[in-house]
Amino acid sequence: MTKDMEGGSASTLMQYLKGMQFPAQKTDLEKIAKRNGADDAVLKEIRNLPGDSFNTMADVEEACGEKSSR
Repeated sequence: MTKDMEGGSASTLMQYLKGMQFPAQKTDLEKIAKRNGADDAVLKEIRNLPGDSFNTMADVEEACGEKSSR
């Protein structure tokens, strides 16, 4: 069973990134999200994040904020 992004919120995305080891590339985020049951909408949100590498979960959350403020 997959879940929606529900508007693409950072908190929703974070639930799919549980267990993520940092630093990480965007492709690493996609892999763990898919393993955690993310659907195509979530994976698209990850692919559309600004930047390609993230040192911490806070970096991912910041990228989510940058994306939503565009």
